[in-house]
Amino acid sequence: MIRNVIVRRIKMLHINKNNFEEEIMKSKIPVIVDFWAEWCGPCRMMGPVFEDLSKEYTGKVKFAKLNVEEEEILAANNDIRGIPALIIFKNGKEIGRIVGYQPKDQLKQKLNAIIGG
Repeated sequence: MIRNVIVRRIKMLHINKNNFEEEIMKSKIPVIVDFWAEWCGPCRMMGPVFEDLSKEYTGKVKFAKLNVEEEEILAANNDIRGIPALIIFKNGKEIGRIVGYQPKDQLKQKLNAIIGG
């Protein structure tokens, strides 16, 4: 018997110079931004993990992605030296940073430690 499965994909927020201030700096809830690039293998591995976690934190944490190739100035302003790099912002300030690929359980544990979840 074949079952139809509907996969609900969350539309990921993409950050650029036009929405960074509004979506990150003025956000009422913490924001975790995935700084990534298309050519980066570990970034592509992190993508599904990041999307899965975004579903678990709906309403508590905003998840967003920023392509460092398209937004070099924002990447430089946030001192991105290696990718994937996840920066957690709260009240417009960086409160945590995680660099490199992280399995889902590890990432969730680190995120909870940073945001107090």
